[in-house]
Amino acid sequence: MNIKRELGAKIKRLRQNRGLTQEQLAERIDIATRTLCGIENGENFMTAETLEKIMEILDVTSTELFAFDHLRPQEELVAEIINDIKKLKSRDKVETVYKLVKAVINE
Repeated sequence: MNIKRELGAKIKRLRQNRGLTQEQLAERIDIATRTLCGIENGENFMTAETLEKIMEILDVTSTELFAFDHLRPQEELVAEIINDIKKLKSRDKVETVYKLVKAVINE
């Protein structure tokens, strides 16, 4: 895993999900748009100060920003999901997971 590339891609997704352009985010964190572009593409890494500003503007915690467990191989993810579902004790929770899975599959 290339941490710079994965982190940059996550920042880009978060920025886009919040409806911000690169120019808008760069201005709000006081860096050049070209610098932000390099961060999002995994070419540059940011200072701790810039990282803190990005987290604040995008309203994300460090735990959320640095969580990359979902990038494991698909087989591992499916196996973990199945094991987690088997642990559910409540019929209501099983039904909720069932509905969620069906909704995602039928998108």
